[in-house]
Amino acid sequence: MAGLISIIVTTYDRADALDAVLRSLSRQTDRNFEMVVADDGSGPETAALLRTWKDRLGVPLTHVWHEHRDFRAGEIRNRGIRASAGSYCIFLDGDCIPRPDFVAQHRALAEPGWFVTGNRALLTERLTAKILAERLEPELWSTGDWIGQRFSGGLNRLAPVLRLPLGPLRRLTARRWQGARSCNLAIWRADLDRVDGFDATFSGWGKEDSDLVIRLLNAGIRRNDGRHATGVLHLWHPASDRTRLTENERLLAQVIASDRVRAERGMSALDNGDGR
Repeated sequence: MAGLISIIVTTYDRADALDAVLRSLSRQTDRNFEMVVADDGSGPETAALLRTWKDRLGVPLTHVWHEHRDFRAGEIRNRGIRASAGSYCIFLDGDCIPRPDFVAQHRALAEPGWFVTGNRALLTERLTAKILAERLEPELWSTGDWIGQRFSGGLNRLAPVLRLPLGPLRRLTARRWQGARSCNLAIWRADLDRVDGFDATFSGWGKEDSDLVIRLLNAGIRRNDGRHATGVLHLWHPASDRTRLTENERLLAQVIASDRVRAERGMSALDNGDGR
C-alpha cells in the first residue's frame, strides 16, 4: 500500500492525552499520512492545543468538531472520514499512544479486501498519571521497560507491545467480529463508502465498532489480525457511562441476525442533515 493514509483520532475534552498522541504521531517513521481529529464536542482547550501542533506535527492536520450531545463516536468518526483525503483510514482513540512504527506496520498489513484490527495494552491509573504529569514518552520505551512495568503492575498485559511475525496466523480470525475495537482499526476508504461508515443509530458508549465490523464481513471484506504489530498504549480513564449499552446491544443483535451491509444512519445521512 503506497498511498496516503488518514489517521482519524477521536477525542473529547482530554487535551493532555491528545497531546501525548500527537507527540507520538510526530515521531512516525512512515510520514505519508494525514491526521484528522474527530472531536465529539470538546471545549476550547482542544482547539488551542491543535493550533500549537499545526505547524510542528509534520503532516497535514484537520480538526473536525460537532456539538457535544451525549457520546456520538460513530457520527463524529463519519465526519472525520468525510474530511479525510487518504485511500486507507486508521481509526485511533485520542488516549491511545502509538509507537513510532505504527503507521508503517499498518501499511505493511494493508491488503485490498481486508481490514486490520489492532490491539492495546491498558495502562493503570498510576502509570497514566505519571506519564501525563511528567510528559514521559512511553512510545519510545523498550521491551525490557515494558516487562518491568508489567511486573510492577503498570499495564494489564505484555502481548500488545511484543513484536511477532505471525504470517498466515493473522487470518485465523478472518470471519470473526468479536474483539475488534475502533480504538485501533484500519479500513480502506472504498470499503467504508461501501458500508456507509459507522451507524450513528448507536449513541452512547458501546457496540458501534462491532456493528461496523459485522457489516464489513457481510459485504465480503475479511479481517486481518494486527496483533504483535500495531499494538497501542491505552491511557487509563474512568469507566464510560453505559446507560445506552442495553439498547445498543439490542441494535447489535438485529445486525447479527441480518445480512445488512449499509448503515441505518451512516455517512450519507450527513448529506441530508440527519446528523442530529
